[in-house]
Amino acid sequence: MLIHSTRDAHWLSNSWIVADKVGGDAVLVDSGAPSADIEAFIAANNLNLRHVLCTHHHYDHVANNSHYRETYQCSVCAHQNEKSLIDGDITSLTDKQIIQCGDLEISCLHIPGHTSGQLAFYINEQALFTGDTLFAGSVGGTQAPDHTSFDDIHHSIMNVLFSLPMSTVIYPGHMQASTLATEWAENPFVRAWRGMDHVREQDCLVDNQPATLLLRAADYDSGTKCWVRSDDSVLNIVAGSKVKTLV
Repeated sequence: MLIHSTRDAHWLSNSWIVADKVGGDAVLVDSGAPSADIEAFIAANNLNLRHVLCTHHHYDHVANNSHYRETYQCSVCAHQNEKSLIDGDITSLTDKQIIQCGDLEISCLHIPGHTSGQLAFYINEQALFTGDTLFAGSVGGTQAPDHTSFDDIHHSIMNVLFSLPMSTVIYPGHMQASTLATEWAENPFVRAWRGMDHVREQDCLVDNQPATLLLRAADYDSGTKCWVRSDDSVLNIVAGSKVKTLV
């Protein structure tokens, strides 16, 4: 199996191309990063790009869908909840659907939270593409456009993604790859949810509204991500820039 990526310098979003072999069939997971390097990889390895697989509809993950569709006559696929939010002809995917692409067997896993139709793609029981749900050292937010809830993203991470073998390599929607074993042991949010680290509550403001800060940790963009609880007991994962702690 061949895996190659490129990254957008501004959004830090990844496009991952996965092929079964040189001269074989390939899929692209998310199209938001610049296309030139991906196209060079396709040409150098004589690949047949058959599908663009969208983890979700946010622009930094779908920006070049039309380019790939028109250049390679491939299908563009997304969860049925995302279909109306992405331009162009979209093939609907559902939870636990299997896509066979040459020697690639791709399992679609519905992981709502960051968006309602967020998908992970588990390929050949080796590689897990996690979109904006699980990153190296961080997790996705629950206040993005078309988000659902903290309960959803918590379940998606702890009960869906971590049900897979710990040796699985994860390829996130932003920045570097990791493994489930590394994130289980080291990711600050996962450790807190496992009860491994003490949560120290602190009064704060989230978008100038009273709340409680439960955890602040480094995010993929050199900023921070925060787990917070509102005054009406609603939990959320938000950008650290939205959170002001009170003395």
